[in-house]
Amino acid sequence: MLDEVDEFSDEELTRLALAADPDMEVPDDAVPLAQLLGNDTESLLPSWYMPVVARHAVRGRRWKRLVVIVVILIFLAIDAYGLCNTYGSITIA
Repeated sequence: MLDEVDEFSDEELTRLALAADPDMEVPDDAVPLAQLLGNDTESLLPSWYMPVVARHAVRGRRWKRLVVIVVILIFLAIDAYGLCNTYGSITIA
């Protein structure tokens, strides 16, 4: 584990990234950064890269879904009758 963490500016990080060799071979004994920093988890990807999937509760959201469906149906009906509602007022297209 690292005892001291040095802070880098954006310019320094950019310079280091551009100077790095993209074809460098990773050694067999390389240690993952998460394990080196003590953030070792079961996941192969860090939580900031791909967070856990959130489940949506069905209770209390049924009315919101109904409102969205009704609004979409209203817009489709307006378009089906050949009307235009681009600027908020319904006119003949």
